[in-house]
Amino acid sequence: MSEKPVIAGRESIGVEVEEGKTYSWCTCGRSAKQPFCDGSHKDTEFMPMKWEATKTGKVFFCACKQTSNAPLCDGSHKMLDD
Repeated sequence: MSEKPVIAGRESIGVEVEEGKTYSWCTCGRSAKQPFCDGSHKDTEFMPMKWEATKTGKVFFCACKQTSNAPLCDGSHKMLDD
């Protein structure tokens, strides 16, 4: 049985990233440090996703964990049931 991630938010999270730096995106939705991992996935089947910034600037990370463009937002939060 596959676990579903917790919906951590219903809007993307804008973050200033640095070129060449690696970020650990939370895939479980449980992290208190959204959109990044804080280890809350322990005892679940989830693992953080490593993502390296290709340029410095603002990017929008997915908070609903439903994106098909992980870890970046693709607007999937707009399709969630309330």
